[in-house]
Amino acid sequence: MANRERPLSPHLQVYRPQITTVMSILHRITGIAIAVGAFGLVWWLLAVAAGGEAYASVSACLASPLGKLVLAAFSLALVYHLLNGIRHLLWDAGWGFELPEVYRSGYTVFALGFVLTAAIWFIALRGGA
Repeated sequence: MANRERPLSPHLQVYRPQITTVMSILHRITGIAIAVGAFGLVWWLLAVAAGGEAYASVSACLASPLGKLVLAAFSLALVYHLLNGIRHLLWDAGWGFELPEVYRSGYTVFALGFVLTAAIWFIALRGGA
């Protein structure tokens, strides 16, 4: 038999992604971002331990506009991953399997992710609590 060129299922040119698909992909991406960000945390901790000049260098890097953007993206990834993880735990407990609930919880995770990240940064830029 000749090999037929068939698209992978579901093929992205035919299949319209649903919120569950997008959230699953984002959950995996944010998990990877958190793992990569952990190396940044280790870099900062090593600079704190080294003291003085090393800490000043890392602090200057993180205080730059690009550093703040990376930190904001990292905090958004953390918050989204946490909220979506809680959503998955609720599913494990048997809650939220009806389609309207799936969509409602998905949009809630998206909205709360941005709201909580904005609140964290608002408090942080004000100088803490």
